[in-house]
Amino acid sequence: MRYFGLFALFMAVNALALCGCATVPVSQRRQLSLIPSQQLTSLSNQSYDKIISESTLSKDPQKVEMVERVGRGIAAATEDFLKNIGREEELANYEWEFVLIEDNEQANAFCMPGGKVAVYTGILPFTKDETGLAVVLAHEAAHAIANHGGERLSQLLLIQLGQITLALALREKPEETQRLAYIAYGVTSTVGVILPYSRTHEREADRIGLIIMAKAGYDPREAIAFWERMKEQEKIRPPEFLSTHPVPESRIEDIKRNIPEAMRYYKKN
Repeated sequence: MRYFGLFALFMAVNALALCGCATVPVSQRRQLSLIPSQQLTSLSNQSYDKIISESTLSKDPQKVEMVERVGRGIAAATEDFLKNIGREEELANYEWEFVLIEDNEQANAFCMPGGKVAVYTGILPFTKDETGLAVVLAHEAAHAIANHGGERLSQLLLIQLGQITLALALREKPEETQRLAYIAYGVTSTVGVILPYSRTHEREADRIGLIIMAKAGYDPREAIAFWERMKEQEKIRPPEFLSTHPVPESRIEDIKRNIPEAMRYYKKN
């Protein structure tokens, strides 16, 4: 009975992995996608509402207006991009919203699945102007339409199922054996799955983001200057293989290689 249970769980994990696949725009990478888009959007909206309720929104009218104006342009370009690649049906789940959170300690921004976008004031010294802000917003919108959030949740779901499988397989083993196996599984999952995919997500968002900002009328070549400025704040950073983001030098070189592709969209505008 124990082996039947393990076999059934193994088959369930493989069925999920085989059935829940999607394709990332531009890169055409096959990705794991086990969470229905409507459910993902609902969960994201709940998280967004919680973050907003616990944050202080900026009352600087000029900065707020800039975030909203640039955001609307990026949203329109993102929708146009999805229409151009035949994925217009995905827009049904999007209700764009752009807010500026007053937090000078956070040089960050995010876009939830479904189009809820928050920018932290701490990133504005690095964006410098509208074009720099467009780099950030296009990058975050790219994460959303590439379903990176859904893929991450799907990976975590499979990792949890793997933990259950491991627990069933080891339940009659000595406690020390179980402990070492769990440690090994955790390290393998993090270094072998989560971190590499996080860096892949960043590279894909950089590439798609260049196209989106170009379609919105912003020169994608300006992305290099923004990431150069961001590099200056990362005086101490982990080696790339232990980081969720590509190291700045690697990232900037990738962006330089992808700029000619984005420039075709910029010239059309």
